[in-house]
Amino acid sequence: MITGHKRPAILVLEDGSVFRGSAIGAEGISVGEVVFNTSMTGYQEILTDPSYAKQIVTLTYPHIGNTGTNSEDEECDRIWAAGLVIRDLPLLASNFRNQQSLDEYLTQHNILGIADIDTRRLTRILRDKGAQNGCIMAGEVNEQSALEAAKGFDGLKGMDLAKVVSTESAYPWQEGSWVLDSGFKKPELKEGESFKVVAYDFGVKRNILRMLADRGCDLTVVPAQTPASEVLAMNPDGIFLSNGPGDPEPCDYAISAIKEILTTDIPVFGICLGHQLLALASGAKTLKMKFGHHGGNHPVQDLADKTVMITAQNHGFAVDAEALPANLEATHVSLFDGSLQGICRTDKPAFSFQGHPEASPGPHDAAPLFDRFISLMEARRG
Repeated sequence: MITGHKRPAILVLEDGSVFRGSAIGAEGISVGEVVFNTSMTGYQEILTDPSYAKQIVTLTYPHIGNTGTNSEDEECDRIWAAGLVIRDLPLLASNFRNQQSLDEYLTQHNILGIADIDTRRLTRILRDKGAQNGCIMAGEVNEQSALEAAKGFDGLKGMDLAKVVSTESAYPWQEGSWVLDSGFKKPELKEGESFKVVAYDFGVKRNILRMLADRGCDLTVVPAQTPASEVLAMNPDGIFLSNGPGDPEPCDYAISAIKEILTTDIPVFGICLGHQLLALASGAKTLKMKFGHHGGNHPVQDLADKTVMITAQNHGFAVDAEALPANLEATHVSLFDGSLQGICRTDKPAFSFQGHPEASPGPHDAAPLFDRFISLMEARRG
């Protein structure tokens, strides 16, 4: 529970549902699409994941904030989630890496949150009715004003957010994964052995870049709207299409660039939004899901060998498995609902995955997808 004087807060959904609780973080008003995430850990990574832009995240695990926050666990340099909804904020944050409480962290980034509500009831509404537009109001609250704000939100369908969250200019990335007692390592790039990879930033997470750096990739991250001609002029060994928020269909600049890239034999690897954009560039279709996949416990089956991996997921759109063109082959499916989780081009060294293979909710099951990308670049260099 929250210590001291509790500040009032409400969450109002577009269907009129009202949740009264206690404010955490900043005061004011925030609107977005309300989704639920079933992860037990990783709340800071979730908050700073650009894929959550314009979304209010409800965490179903009851105790959030136990370990505080620290600068090393951020997936980017700001919080992109539009708000946070939790059941209980613990009295103490205890961890040897803790630098700041969750309440203080949200306040610093001017993000609204609400605690002390029945997240089980909220999750049931979202499961039954689908993701809802909602409004968090903290400090001075007014149910009618919050309801009007929730109904006034346009929703994510048709919203191009990749160019909003993307970097404004290209930059190199040379940081590897975090190691206990030594922090983030810096991989040695050996002449003739490293792979030059250009990563499109549609909302990229730092840990995705670290996984590529760990495997000897000399990375250059470029803005979402970078023309294919500029990327191809860098003479890359491989091209990476990152995760990101919003609807993939309006991202015509990205779809056009990927189409041009696919006329070459350069290996392409896409994750999340990058997966959907690769599909669209190949002639497939995407659709809005009822409430999406958000969590760290989603089983996904590899259709080739029938093995099952436990994955982290964060997406509200999916590639339509019923409308795949002849040049695309399904490689992975969700064992929760059968939705498409992976594809590969049958005529090009290009593949993609819907989940977030760099996230480790416990297992590292999906990490070999990065190795596959390396193998494609090795084969081309061969």
